[in-house]
Amino acid sequence: MTLSRDANNLRKLIEHAIEDLEISRDEYEQIIHMATGDGYVDPQERELLRQLREMIEDKTIKLVK
Repeated sequence: MTLSRDANNLRKLIEHAIEDLEISRDEYEQIIHMATGDGYVDPQERELLRQLREMIEDKTIKLVK
C-alpha cells in the first residue's frame, strides 16, 4: 500500500520514537498535530496512530516528560 505524503511524514516521526524507545509529550503532540492538521485523519494515519498508542500502552515506547 502506498502511503499518502502526510502519512509518510507521520510514519517517519513514529519510527523515530520507536528507534529511541521513548517519546516526549511534545513529540507526541507534534505527531497528533501532524495527523489532524489538515482536518482529516485518513485511514493510513489512523492506523499509524493506533499502532503508536498500542506501543505506548504496552510500554514498548515510554512516554516521557
